[in-house]
Amino acid sequence: MKSLFACKPISALLPEGDDATGGPTLRRALGAGDLVMLAIGAVIGAGIFGAIGSAAAGQTDAAGHVIRSGAGPAIVFSFVLSAGACALAGLCYAEVASMIPQAGSAYAYSYATLGEIIAWIIGWDLILEYAVGNVAVAISWADYFRSLLSAFGVHLPVWLVTGYRTALLSDNPAVHGLLTSAPHIAGIPILVNIPAVAIVAAITWLLMIGVRESSRANNAMVAVKLLVLAMFVIVGFSHIHPANYHPFAPNGFTGIHHGAAIIFFAYIGFDAVSTAAEETKNPQRNLPIGILGGLAICTVIYIIVGIVLTGMAPTSQLGVADPLARALELNGLTTIQWILSLGAVVSLSAVLLVFQYGQPRIFFAMARDGLLPRWAARIHPRYRTPYVTTLVTGVFVALWAMIGDADETYDLTNIGTLFAFVLVCIGVLVLRYKAPERPRPFRVPFVWPVTILGAAACIFLMAGLPGVAWIRFTVWLVAGMLLYFVYGYRNSVLRRAEGQPQPRPQPAGD
Repeated sequence: MKSLFACKPISALLPEGDDATGGPTLRRALGAGDLVMLAIGAVIGAGIFGAIGSAAAGQTDAAGHVIRSGAGPAIVFSFVLSAGACALAGLCYAEVASMIPQAGSAYAYSYATLGEIIAWIIGWDLILEYAVGNVAVAISWADYFRSLLSAFGVHLPVWLVTGYRTALLSDNPAVHGLLTSAPHIAGIPILVNIPAVAIVAAITWLLMIGVRESSRANNAMVAVKLLVLAMFVIVGFSHIHPANYHPFAPNGFTGIHHGAAIIFFAYIGFDAVSTAAEETKNPQRNLPIGILGGLAICTVIYIIVGIVLTGMAPTSQLGVADPLARALELNGLTTIQWILSLGAVVSLSAVLLVFQYGQPRIFFAMARDGLLPRWAARIHPRYRTPYVTTLVTGVFVALWAMIGDADETYDLTNIGTLFAFVLVCIGVLVLRYKAPERPRPFRVPFVWPVTILGAAACIFLMAGLPGVAWIRFTVWLVAGMLLYFVYGYRNSVLRRAEGQPQPRPQPAGD
């Protein structure tokens, strides 16, 4: 049991180059501005363009039963509640990221503070945030892409832009009816989301050719998304109907709580900045700026957009995949609607880029530690990117997005990310006592209240998720533990270095 909680020395988590570590490292090419833009690129996306509608209107199942009550116009308080939890976790991320500037994010931090078994759980858990989260983003991207094409008179067959799970779980008779109206092969309906697959393939290719090229593309897409959201706010402000703000909180604090649990998806991604630690210039200074600066900017934008959106249309009309476009449509702003769809397509592409950037680096760090096969730690000789894990992640996301459903993916992503945040908050407190002498370029103020409240706030948001999300999360963790004991435990670099256990030598013979 003691060996399961062996911690990796922090000195081993501070790679300065190939000569210092004897292993592969990544190219340092990102500054503070790049990291802030990376955070905005990750955070402003599927949440504000998609999940905000479900958070305001609530969710029902195919039979019309209420799964979660909506926040209504009080969605602005849901944003504040989620932002508070993220801010506390963000402070903790900033401290450990400045101390341990290595690819791997919360996985690397947990390895240094809580031990190998916890680090494995976190690494496995982060797949839910980045890879599974990107499934929802890709599906939302496809919805806005279809809306954009329809504005120009191009209408793709519905069965080529709708996943099988979406049709199966939908309470919309027209969408659910695709199970019988779509083409069938051997009695199986052909429902595949081809646009979602196409965008994931394009993003995967871009990420394989280099981090600097990916950063430039992200900066351009962030500029476009901010301009589009500014346009929505300016145009929408003149179409606010005060009656839509009544009742302001139709389901009281329960609705706000449930809305915060859903809208938390809108904040997922700020921690993706920490996965860029090994590719950041002066990470001790720039990582805290990127994490906290990006989070603050996004929170202000969210609150403004939430106020305008819920004033433009009744929240009962916003429970759709593209709520901002729906609000414009209800106000007769069809010209602006296609511009918004174009902005959403660009915006969600940026989110896909950042999430797809983060996941391969988690795999890369785990493989470098021996917890995953060594081939997963291969770096492209020319581009210096983890090309193998980038390709594997792309295939995984594309296949799931092809048949998956966004709403059920939101919940699984949220619970996995919140769990990771809880362990990072605890890890900061543990590290203050285990390594008090370690230099901390950024220190969490009032460490006890911040870390405890941060962990508690994340657990509170987890409690707002439905029971099925907890069941799926438990199954996911059990599968991960089985994989760890079958492979990771036996091949851990740290355990081999400590001689626990070493392979038994074979007899030489008679």
